[in-house]
Order: sequence, then structure tokens, then C-alpha cells
Amino acid sequence: MPIRIKARGGESVEQMLRRFKKLCEKEGLTKEIKRRQYFEKPSERRRRALRKSIQRAIRAEQPRQLRPPRKSGRR
Repeated sequence: MPIRIKARGGESVEQMLRRFKKLCEKEGLTKEIKRRQYFEKPSERRRRALRKSIQRAIRAEQPRQLRPPRKSGRR
């Protein structure tokens, strides 16, 4: 699906370009482009996927640390 940016009232080209870049980043296009910039052998792809799944499993085993409650009110 193509990403379309419509100009808002009084918006400069730089601001539109910034919004476009943020949308591309959100969609994961920049990461995909960087990944496809060079050829990746199938064995390297499998190795990367295996490392990613191991990291996910390690993170799932670790207990989540809760932040202490914030103090309400201002100083």
C-alpha cells in the first residue's frame, strides 16, 4: 500500500518530508530497505532468525521489573 502525504494548511515542504519519514519508519520501510541493501545468504537469514528467537525466549523468561509508583503532586 503506497504511503501518501497530503499537505496541511501552511505546512512547509520540510515538515511534509519529516512526516513522510516518520510514516516510513513506522511502517518499517527504512529497516526493510537497509536489510535488502545487500544480498543475504539463506544460511545467514536462518542464523539471524534463530538469534532473534533465542533473544525473545530469554526476554520472556526474565521477570518484568515494575517501576516504583510515582509521587503525585508537584514539588
